[in-house]
This record gives sequence, C-alpha cells and structure tokens, in this order.
Amino acid sequence: MKIISTRRSQVLAGRIADLLQKPLVDVRWTRFPDGEIYLRTDEISNQMVIVGSLVESDDLIELLLLTDVCNGSEITLVLPYMGYARQDKQFNPGEPLSARIIARTLGSGVNRVITINLHEKTIIPYFGIPTTDLSLAGDMAAAIQNFSCKSPLILGPDIGAANLAYDIAATGGWESDHLHKVRLSGIEVRIEPKEIPVKGRDVVIVDDIISTGGTQATAAAMLLEQGAASICTVCVHGVLASGAYTHLKSVGINQIISSDTIESACSGYSAARIIANALNR
Repeated sequence: MKIISTRRSQVLAGRIADLLQKPLVDVRWTRFPDGEIYLRTDEISNQMVIVGSLVESDDLIELLLLTDVCNGSEITLVLPYMGYARQDKQFNPGEPLSARIIARTLGSGVNRVITINLHEKTIIPYFGIPTTDLSLAGDMAAAIQNFSCKSPLILGPDIGAANLAYDIAATGGWESDHLHKVRLSGIEVRIEPKEIPVKGRDVVIVDDIISTGGTQATAAAMLLEQGAASICTVCVHGVLASGAYTHLKSVGINQIISSDTIESACSGYSAARIIANALNR
C-alpha cells in the first residue's frame, strides 16, 4: 500500500502514512500556460490510497488525475471533506443535483470511498461503490478536553447537529442540547438552548461545517447575552469562507477549532487516526 494526495491534503496524507508506516508518494504539480493542471508521480503500487478534500473546483480535477495515474491499482479514495455535498436537492427547475454527479464522478474508477462526517449521508448511494462515512465525534471530544473550561455544555446550532452534540457529550461525560428559535414577536427572534439554560456555563458549539460562520456568530452573541460564561466552537470541516474566523472572534468566541480535513491554522486535531484505522480494517 502507498499513500498519495492532492495539494489540498498533503499534511493529512503524511500523518496517515506515518500511522500506517506506508510510503507517501511524491507528486510534482505544475500548470501549463493555459491553466491546465499537470502532475507527475513517483512509482505507484498495486494498492493505492488517494487522499484529497474537495473544497474548490481544481481539487476535483486533481482527484480525477490521481485516479487515472493509479489506474490498474486497487484504489481507496479518502475524501475528508466533500464540497457540493450540501447541494443534495433540486429546489427549482433547471438545477443540477450537484452532490449526485460529483459522487458518481469520484466513485468511477476507484474501489471504495471513505468520507468524514459527510453533510448529507443520503448521497452515499450515488458513489455506486462501498462507501464508509466516519465520525470525528470522539476526536472532537478529546479536543474539547484540552479547553480550559469545566463541565462544558455541548450545543448543536440546530436540530441537524443535535446527534453530533449528543455523541460528543456522551464521549466526554457532559451535557448536550441544541439551539432553537423562539419567536418573541413578528420581527424578533431569540435563539436559545431547547432545554438547558446557559447562564454561568462554559458553552461549546459543535457542528460538522463552519462555512461563513453566520449561524455560530448569531448564536454566540445571543448566548452571551443570556449569561454564558464563555463560548468556544469546534467543527469537523473548517471552510471559514468570507472572513469567518474574524467574524466569530469579533462576537466573543474564545476558541475556534477545526480538524485537518481542510488544512488551516485552525486545525487543532486530526482525522488521521480514524482514517488509518478504517484503512487497516
């Protein structure tokens, strides 16, 4: 087995290779004058693991080129973050079901797929091959244990994140809840935990993705007004688009931690261990 990666996921791929004690294949990347991507790799093996998150369109091209380089090998595609997964429905005539075509495209030419906290698990059948979606709930709990807070309240920002919050809290032995909107008038809405008051509590907001950070920022501001002692946020995939990090810090969130499914300065814990374990099975 050898590990190979796109430029997006070099560090994560290196960590997986170290844990598995398998070679990491060197890849040289460049562009032609017209912008087309070119790559050349060292020798591959008959069993290959391709590691690459899909955040931007070029990431998709890199994954497809690596799949072709590994043609003839038994290929496992590790897709730590899958962009387009949230485009899983057609709301208007003429819209593509983008998650479907991306999954079908990536599933072609590989033997199995491993994803991490896929935003919409309903798209798994679109890959058309054996696909395993792993959860980083345990690793998120371990990251939270390093925070300087006592008995944190784990909050999902909405009902969709309630199960993730519960799983993290169960691992750490904490309480969990999720936020919901309480309409105070025709124009005024209050966001608060469904059951557990936050006054005097250290709160950790958890979610699978932080994109623009708007949901977390709005929730944090209101939770601080309700007397929360401190607020941190932990996510799996830190997209952090449009100045999200600055926005979150500006409303009073103390720490913003993501995994290395999207590598950045906020990557405070790694998906490498759980991926390596899945590859060993």
